[in-house]
Amino acid sequence: MKPNESTHQVMVGNVPVGGGAPVAVQSMLNAQADSADANLAQIETLAEAGCEIVRMAIPRRDCLDAFEAVCSKSPLPVVADIHFDPVIAIEAAHRGAAKLRINPGNIGGLDATVPVLDAAREAGIPIRIGVNAGSLDQELASREDLTLPEKLAESAAQYAIFCEQNGFNDLVVSAKAHDVMTTVNTYRILSKRVPHIPLHIGVTEAGTQFQGIVKSASGLGILLEEGIGDTMRISLTDDPVVEVRACWTLLSSLDLRRRGPEMISCPTCGRCQVNLIELAQAVEERLQSVKTPIKVAVMGCVVNGPGEARDADIGVACGKGSGAVFVRGEVVRKVSENDIVDALMEEIDKM
Repeated sequence: MKPNESTHQVMVGNVPVGGGAPVAVQSMLNAQADSADANLAQIETLAEAGCEIVRMAIPRRDCLDAFEAVCSKSPLPVVADIHFDPVIAIEAAHRGAAKLRINPGNIGGLDATVPVLDAAREAGIPIRIGVNAGSLDQELASREDLTLPEKLAESAAQYAIFCEQNGFNDLVVSAKAHDVMTTVNTYRILSKRVPHIPLHIGVTEAGTQFQGIVKSASGLGILLEEGIGDTMRISLTDDPVVEVRACWTLLSSLDLRRRGPEMISCPTCGRCQVNLIELAQAVEERLQSVKTPIKVAVMGCVVNGPGEARDADIGVACGKGSGAVFVRGEVVRKVSENDIVDALMEEIDKM
């Protein structure tokens, strides 16, 4: 049995997390926290991209009205992200949060947490214990007998155990670092230390799009292949929609979940006689509106055409200024280079 099959299941709104449920995709809003309209608009675009859970920061008490308005109208469950002020967490639970996210390193200590547990219990919502390398509680951070992964895992585990000892079991745990292998080793420890608690996985502060996706895919790919992780976020300094697309691409690459097409394209070489890079980018852009989980191949020449991409549902093999569109290995039409994208999409619409 893999770790994510042995965790208990919690419900974040109508989304199951843990207990063998599919790995849930989430992201975080970055609109101004006091603007309900801006956050709701962003939620709509995230939902269209396939996001299943959204998290919203509540940095000040005067943002609670906007948070409540967002919760009341959002098509997705909204997680309240709270630091420093347990009163905000309590209020968020009363105002429609689908889950609370609190950090043991800065929420005010164990005693301050008890009323938060009571509020979440009353509201019937789970809590995520979210530990980050940059905000470890000082006692653990100063210990020289533990590695950083051990410190992170122990902090999260201790806090989770405290919640359970106070009768609150509806928990999710995360313990993130910006270093990939620190993150991987932390979650490996956690999956054994608290094997019954669902894990939210991610590489925190991973960076801008290129670096962040590479780092996140490296670390989360290892964990997911080992069966570790019940919900995930790929954290990027970018549009949150990119985070969601990256999550789905990673899950699809690991054959864990599929949403929308997978594009196969060759890296080009001296045989290519079309502008394949531009062509592939255009196809990728058009495919974002397609929800069917098909494989689409864009190949630069006959060497990598229908033969090597035979397992694709549909594709194009390019020649000199032209392309042969094929469906499941059989050529169905030949078109000029300028018409390739439209022809490919027309055939996809028929499927």
